[in-house]
Amino acid sequence: MNKVAMISGANRGIGLAVATELHKRGYRLSLGMRDPSSAKFPFDAFTFPYEARDPQSARRWVDASIEHFGQLDVLISNAGICTHITLEDGTDEMLEETLDINVKAPFRLIQAALPHLRKPGNARVVQIASLSGKRVKNLNAGYQMSKHAVIALNHAVRRAGWDDGIRATAICPGFVNTDMAAGIADLEPQAMTQPEDLAMIIANTIEMPNTASVAEILVNCRHEDLF
Repeated sequence: MNKVAMISGANRGIGLAVATELHKRGYRLSLGMRDPSSAKFPFDAFTFPYEARDPQSARRWVDASIEHFGQLDVLISNAGICTHITLEDGTDEMLEETLDINVKAPFRLIQAALPHLRKPGNARVVQIASLSGKRVKNLNAGYQMSKHAVIALNHAVRRAGWDDGIRATAICPGFVNTDMAAGIADLEPQAMTQPEDLAMIIANTIEMPNTASVAEILVNCRHEDLF
């Protein structure tokens, strides 16, 4: 395996689990996070101080990754936040932060990486979306808006990159056993989807051939009529 994968928000939770799984499979890793000096990985990886709200950070990270590895095969946009923004008490500032991190940041990463992703002929892009991007089940309008937008972005990438062999997938989980879910989920940690399970799904998906493209993967830890 000689492929290179960039993963944002790779210092914990889903991002760390994906990085660990891809390392096991032989991928070379470029991991973006706010403070690489505070992260400890049990494997070798190129790390970069990626700041999702900085409009220039995405291009700097992509450029640094290309300079280090000389290629890019997989881009996984995982960094995100879940601020509670309702129609009653949400503010412009809260919504702006959520859209900056959950929507604009992956857009900028894809924009910066796209010329390099067109080259291999079988590159992969993964967006960590949410079931909240498929249905509205609570009052957190801001988060749901952002995740619906992420899924739309995923389909835009599929269209834009199809002829060059780029295949894009939106991963749409319900509650995952991470720090983000700890304060909002009404489930015990063991009852949630585990980050390692999502990592296996993602790793298997990006290794599918171009002729078996999966646009969305919905993952739930409990029964819903549609999911």
